[in-house]
Amino acid sequence: MTATKTIYLAAPLFSEAEREFNNKIRDQMVERGFSVFLPQEDSNDTTDMRHQEKQNYIFRQNLEAIDNSDIIIAVLDGGSDVDSGTAWELGYAFAIKKPVLGLKTDFRTLGPEGTVNLMIEVSVDALTTDISELMDALEQHC
Repeated sequence: MTATKTIYLAAPLFSEAEREFNNKIRDQMVERGFSVFLPQEDSNDTTDMRHQEKQNYIFRQNLEAIDNSDIIIAVLDGGSDVDSGTAWELGYAFAIKKPVLGLKTDFRTLGPEGTVNLMIEVSVDALTTDISELMDALEQHC
């Protein structure tokens, strides 16, 4: 890897556990030399910002970050359904032809046909099941 690649980390960010997991993923990518946009920190997506009716600001910040990223990482955990914001970010990235790598560590599935909804599964360039596998896939896509 010669030039620093920018990654947008699309993931649920509403519980302490989700934010800690996102930080763990971000830290491992930064250790490997990537620049990471993490919405929970980089677009100030917080309860206070939402109460101050700054949603349009958050939306624009995140949209611009996706546009400017080289790769999108989408955390697809959450049981049988993907977080709606993550699903939107993944769909937008797919539409503008950005590479998307999915991470699903949650072992609950939709059944024998797949681990996530087929529209999500077909939209990702790789579907990984742990952080180590994600890091390997990320290196392969760079």
